[in-house]
Formats: sequence, C-alpha cells, structure tokens
Amino acid sequence: MQYENIIKGQGAQRNVINRFDRYTYEPEDEDFELIKTSFTEVFPKTIVNQVKSEDLPMEYSMNPYQGCEHGCSYCFARPTHEYWGYSAGIDFERKIMVKKNAPELLEKFFKKRGYKAAPILMSGNTDCYQPAERQFEITRQLLQICLDYRHPVNILTKNALVLRDLDILKPMAEQNLVSVSLSIPTMNEDLRRKMEPRTSSTNNKLKAIELLSENNIPVNVMVAPIIPGLNSDEPLNILKAISDAGAQNFGYTLVRLNDTVEPVFVKWIEAQFPDRAQKVLNLIRSMRGGNLGEKRYFDRQKGSGNIAEMIHSTFKIGRKKFFDGKEFPKLSTDGFTGTKEQQLRLF
Repeated sequence: MQYENIIKGQGAQRNVINRFDRYTYEPEDEDFELIKTSFTEVFPKTIVNQVKSEDLPMEYSMNPYQGCEHGCSYCFARPTHEYWGYSAGIDFERKIMVKKNAPELLEKFFKKRGYKAAPILMSGNTDCYQPAERQFEITRQLLQICLDYRHPVNILTKNALVLRDLDILKPMAEQNLVSVSLSIPTMNEDLRRKMEPRTSSTNNKLKAIELLSENNIPVNVMVAPIIPGLNSDEPLNILKAISDAGAQNFGYTLVRLNDTVEPVFVKWIEAQFPDRAQKVLNLIRSMRGGNLGEKRYFDRQKGSGNIAEMIHSTFKIGRKKFFDGKEFPKLSTDGFTGTKEQQLRLF
C-alpha cells in the first residue's frame, strides 16, 4: 500500500486504534498535518520505577516525560500512551505529558528509609532529552538532584542536547556517578531522517561522543534497533565510527513490533519504503518465529533464524575488531547517604 500524503518529519502516519477504547475517532487525512504538539502537566505519585523484567540489567528507571516527539515508528513505548486514553500513533508524538513534580518526587525517593542506592536509568521508556526538554528542563533538574545526593544515573538518549548539561555531568563523572548512552541506528542521514525524524543527526551524535569522552564521561552506544533490509548492513561501519569517536562500549537490539507498535510501523514502512516494505516485514518475521513481535524474556532480545544469527555474528566481529581492550566503568554508590550532606557511612 502506498500513501498519497506522507507526513514528513513524523514516524506515525496515522492514529491507530487504542486497544482499551470501545469507540474510536480518527481525523480526516488532511487534518493530520495540522496537528501541533501539545504539552500537558501531570503530577504522578512516583517517578522512579522498579524494573522487574528478567532480561534487563537495570534495577530502576525514571522518565520525566510520557510520549516522545522524536517520532520513531518502532518505539516499544508507544503502547504505554494508550493507558492515558491516547493513541500509540500520532498522539504518542504530539500529546506529551510533562511530569512537573518529578524533581520533588526523586528527592523524596532518595530520602526513603532503608533505600539502598543502585544506578537509575534515565529514560528507559521515552527520551529524557526529547525536544520538550529544551523548554521544561525536567531532566536537568533531576540530574542536579542526583549530583546533590551523589546518586549514580545512566542516561539513554537520541539527542545531543545532553551536552547542554555538561556543567552537571562533569562533576558527576568525577565521582563516577554518570554514564551516557547515545542511540545510533544508522550512519545514513537520509535513512536517519525517516527512522527517527526529530532526533539529532548522526554527525551531531558522533560529536557528542567525542566531547563527552574528552570530559571523561563514559559513553556507551545503542545500535538500535537493527531492522533487516534497512540498516542491517551497517553495524561494522557504525562500530568503527563510534569507537574512533571515543565510545567505550555498545549494545544492540533486533527490532520487535509488539501490540500497537506493529500497525504504526507497518503504515510507516509502507509509506516510506513502498518498494521493499513487504521484504523488510518478511525478514522481521523470519527472526520472530513468523510474527512481527516477541514478548518472551530473553527470546525478545536474541531473535532466531539465519538472519538473526548473521546479525549477532557481525556484532561479535565488530566487538573484537573495534572494542578489544575497552572497558566500561561500573558506577559508584559509595557516596550516597540519603542526604545532601557529605558524611561517612556507619556501616
């Protein structure tokens, strides 16, 4: 299927049906281009989430925003927007919720009796440095609190806006309290504009790696997601570029299209790549046991079949060739006492 009117600079081409709604409404086609991003202040009861997934390495995550303007069609967080009564399609990119009381909640969390510090992943769901951060600066406030309390944090983002906060990141790095993971799924700028429309360019991300590394801030890169038939021929080029820029480690994921991510991605690839859409979808199915999604722990990370194995083998070669001898530091919890004051631990 080919769309006559492609919405440029956006991942979702339409709203998709909310799984939890009995009745749905979708504007006429010509209305979609007129939709502007709106921001709603929300006041949740908690900001730190305990991560219970067995195949994820972090214990806690924290998301200053709900919804994401970056517009990646494959984003696994899209279905979470449905719990708020919105669509995982255009709504996810255009109706952004801002957690204005997040700094207050984080400080309250740090003061909880019996809390034992463990690194918190900032993002994990939606990007903490998405364009809204320029206006609201919630992420910056959270980082300042982490510095004040000497609490470690891992940052995951697709945006070079992270460099704005070097004045906070540098003293955090001096105490081994922070690392930054930048997402770079492609070196092809034309493809990047379609895959992640409102993120930083690949060149700007590489420059961010260089600058962060120069300031002794550990940098990891997520080469994610790998989409067979789109960017699956790029891993070695990406790994060389990020290693040369100063990255100390990398990770990667294979694309998986769970729940309402599937119709968003299908409509996107049919619109952007009508000549190879079915080929790409079939290649994804070949990695996912005939499906486009996978929810089983561990299996969702690995995939299966010849295509998945070829991708895994390529990354093994890249690690040996470009990252041999590089080590990524483990963040420190030694300075955290539950107060802003520096004091010795009794135990």
